[in-house]
Amino acid sequence: MGSRCPRFPCYFADVADSAVRYDPFSYEIHEDPYPIYRRLRDESPAYFDEQHGFWALSRYADVHRALHDYETFSSAQGFLLEDIDDFTLPMLLGMDPPDHGRLRATISRALTPRRVAMLEAPIRDRCRALIDGFAARGSADLIGDFAALLPMWVISRLLGVPDGDQDELRRLADVMVHREDGTRGVPPAGKEAAATIYGYFERLLAARATGTGDDLLTLLLTAERAGEISHLEIVGFCFLLIIAGNETTTKLLGNLAVQLAERPAVQARLVTEPERSPNAVEEMLRYDTSTHMMARTLTREVELHGRRMEAGRKVALLLASANRDERRWHEPDLFDLTRDTADHVAFGFGVHFCLGAALARLEARVALEELLARLPDFTVDRAGLVRVHSGNVRGYSVVPIEFRAR
Repeated sequence: MGSRCPRFPCYFADVADSAVRYDPFSYEIHEDPYPIYRRLRDESPAYFDEQHGFWALSRYADVHRALHDYETFSSAQGFLLEDIDDFTLPMLLGMDPPDHGRLRATISRALTPRRVAMLEAPIRDRCRALIDGFAARGSADLIGDFAALLPMWVISRLLGVPDGDQDELRRLADVMVHREDGTRGVPPAGKEAAATIYGYFERLLAARATGTGDDLLTLLLTAERAGEISHLEIVGFCFLLIIAGNETTTKLLGNLAVQLAERPAVQARLVTEPERSPNAVEEMLRYDTSTHMMARTLTREVELHGRRMEAGRKVALLLASANRDERRWHEPDLFDLTRDTADHVAFGFGVHFCLGAALARLEARVALEELLARLPDFTVDRAGLVRVHSGNVRGYSVVPIEFRAR
């Protein structure tokens, strides 16, 4: 008999005990999917889930190839395993060329590298102000007091969202992401939250329609008047920023703090060598990215690893598994500050490479630098960790930290 984890026996059985099962909607799998990812790569690299009716690819080469092949692995039917057609709006993640190229080009002109780079000073100031709010206490919830507030503030600054509206938008985003244990599909509360967010941006756009300025929304409204982007596409982009741009960066910061606290030597090295912060962010994106999976839909039959994947089926591209594939990475389960992380797939690849990658990297790097400059000795109370439960985003809703009061 193989050894079993007493807490999660059905997911950590050895090969001899049971066939591998991957259920992205199970709370048990959210705790630690990496043993399952390894078994998928070794035993079932083209995995079909009978209960939910989707395929999953887990090896780096297969995921990388699928991310490039948008004609076969289409985004037009959605980027989640759930069917969200009844309440979603057109957005980049759910488009294929040529519409994808048109919309991406328009948004890219508004979200330029120069505009992102100009955010570094205000992001640093905001980090310092947030840390000032709890530094004297000696303890904090890194998510509620810092990691959830920073990305929402940055996105709100880009979109012109007033400070007083940010907490409610963040709450609605959390409702959207949450899933009940073992349940596939967006719950009624999530759909209501989506509708509320849509309505909010409709009102914000109406109020800004006649304004002028250099902010992101004004630039997009100008593009709408020029016929380059539709009104619904602007609303969809705002929605995507609030949900994906906020949640993924929040979870990345929380995951990074937990991993560093488990590695005091790495944390101490970053305190004395802050120039390695970009390396730490990239290795974190590879080691335990916040976006674990993106879905595609097959437009034709594909034969892979001796299995026929039929047209019309959803395919889960397991980004986090690809980033731990022994076939691509040396000692992938080791967190290594000196690793060459080029070509990790945390931000996707090809035409759908994350448009906000530079912004997420900037936020994470500055946040890490400021946290370690002010709280170099922080530790994490693992007993108080609370995990987010989502089919594709992995991270924490509560990360209790302790440190010497300052």
